[in-house]
Amino acid sequence: MNNQGGKIGFVSLGCPKATVDSERILTRLRAEGYQLAPDYDEANLVIVNTCGFIDSAVQESLDAISEAMDENGKVIVTGCLGADEGRIREVQPDVLAVTGPQAFEEVMEAVHGQLPEHNPHIDLLPPQGIKLTPRHYAYLKISEGCNQSCSFCIIPSMRGKLVSRPINEVLDEAERLAGAGVKELLVVSQDSGAYGVDTKYQTSFWQGRPVKSRLTEMAKILGDMGMWIRLHYPYPHIDELLTLMADGTILPYLDAPLQHASPPILKAMRRPANSENALRRIEQWRRDCPDLTLRSTFIVGFPGETEEDFETLLDFIEEAGIDRAGAFTYSAVEGATANELPGAVPEELKLERLERLMERQEEISADRLAAKVGRKMRVLVDDIEGDLAIARSGGDAPEVDGVVIINDGGELPVGEFVEVEIDASDAHDLWAHRIER
Repeated sequence: MNNQGGKIGFVSLGCPKATVDSERILTRLRAEGYQLAPDYDEANLVIVNTCGFIDSAVQESLDAISEAMDENGKVIVTGCLGADEGRIREVQPDVLAVTGPQAFEEVMEAVHGQLPEHNPHIDLLPPQGIKLTPRHYAYLKISEGCNQSCSFCIIPSMRGKLVSRPINEVLDEAERLAGAGVKELLVVSQDSGAYGVDTKYQTSFWQGRPVKSRLTEMAKILGDMGMWIRLHYPYPHIDELLTLMADGTILPYLDAPLQHASPPILKAMRRPANSENALRRIEQWRRDCPDLTLRSTFIVGFPGETEEDFETLLDFIEEAGIDRAGAFTYSAVEGATANELPGAVPEELKLERLERLMERQEEISADRLAAKVGRKMRVLVDDIEGDLAIARSGGDAPEVDGVVIINDGGELPVGEFVEVEIDASDAHDLWAHRIER
C-alpha cells in the first residue's frame, strides 16, 4: 500500500462492539490508501475510538485523548464518548473533530479534511477486511443500539434504538470469515436476543432460500459453518437457544447480564424477572444443557441497596452456580435516570460489598472448575509460552474468562483445536495434557 494518503495512528478502546467499529474504520482507511502508523511520532494524525459506558471507561478514554494530543497534537475522536462532545472539549478543546459511535462517514470526512484524499481501492482489500483479533477468532456484530430502558445505562442515548443488520448480510460476513480461517465466531450486539424485533423478523433470501431474521434461525445456520459459535448477550431470550447448545450446534456458553437478584433493586434498575424466576429458569437451562457455562455481570452499591438486598445477591450467585462473573460498583453515569434515585450507597461500602461478592464468586468458580478435572474436552489454542500452550475451552470467551494451560503443548499450532484431559484447576483456569490420537 503506498503512502499517498498519509499515516494514521489508531487507538481502540471499549467493548467488542467498539472493536468491530474500529475494524470497519481501519478497513476503510486502508481502502483509501492510508497507512497505519506504529507510534505517535510517525502519525500525521491519530484517531481515538472511545468508550463512555461507566466512569472508569470515560476516564480511560479522556486519558487516551490527552495522551494522543500531548504526543501528536492532531486527534479525531469517535465512539461512544463522542456522543458527549462538550465533555471532550472541556478537557481537550483543540481536538480536530468529535463524532459519535458508528459515525464512519463523519470520521472519514474529518480525515479527508486533514490529509490528502487518495483514490479508493476497495477491490484490493481481502474480503473480510482488517481484523484486530487474532486470525483464528472474530467478532460478528448483528445489530446496533438497544430498546431497553435500564435506569443505570445510557447506551440507547449514545447508540440509539435497536437496528438489526439484514440477516443475509450477517451470514455473508460469517461465511467470508470462515473461509479466511476463523475457527471461533463471537456474536455480539447490545441486545442479541432482540435481534429482528425492529424489522418484525422480516424474511430475507440467502443463497437462494428464505431466512427469517431471528437469532435462533441465524444460530442454526452459523452452526453449520464449521466454527465455534459463541453468542453474547442473548438474555432474556434464552430458552429456544438451549436446544442448539445441547446438541452442539453452538457453544453451551451463556452470557446473561443479570445485574442483581433483589426484586426491589431489579425494579429500580428496570431489569426483567426476579431472583426466584431466574433461579427456576437457570435450573431448567442446566437440565436442558448439563454442560452449560453461565457467565453474568452484577452491579453492587446501586442506589437503595440494603444489606439485605446484597445478601440476596450473594445467596443467588451460590444457588445459581454462576460459573463466571464480572462485577462493578454503581457509578452515576451522566444522563442515567438512576442518578436521581434516593438511597445513595457510600463509596467505601460499595467497595467492601464488591470485594465480598468477588470472594464468594471465586469460591463458586473454583468449585465449578474443580468438577471438570478428569474430563476430556476440545480446546482452541490461542498462544504458546515456552513449553506451554494457552488454550480455551467452549466455556471460556477470550479476554474475559479463564484459560486451559496445556503442560506439554509448546509445539501445538496456534489457532487449531486439540483434544485434552483436565488434570487440575483453580478459581480461574484449568491445567491439562494432550490426548494422543
